[in-house]
Amino acid sequence: MYAVVTTGGKQIKVTQGDLVRVEKLSALVGETVELTDVCLLAKDDGLVVDRAKLTTAKVVCQVIAQDRRKKIRVFKKKRRKGYVRTQGHRQYYTELKVREIQA
Repeated sequence: MYAVVTTGGKQIKVTQGDLVRVEKLSALVGETVELTDVCLLAKDDGLVVDRAKLTTAKVVCQVIAQDRRKKIRVFKKKRRKGYVRTQGHRQYYTELKVREIQA
């Protein structure tokens, strides 16, 4: 059984026991988080994509970590103009462990 959930503007395929990194959620480490925006649910008897049936579906996760990703460099340059800019960025994320998928 797996589900596709939307969080942080992205769709993620999850199964029970998965570790997933999503955009930062306001939850402390160890807390339980419910992801209720389920787009697709795959059961043994087939796929469920009907929005009316998916309103009760949810994915229960536990927060494992709140951290920041690896630094990326943003480099801008305009040739022959002497314009050079370097900037760094580290995106915040929340690591979740999927406990169960409730249909």
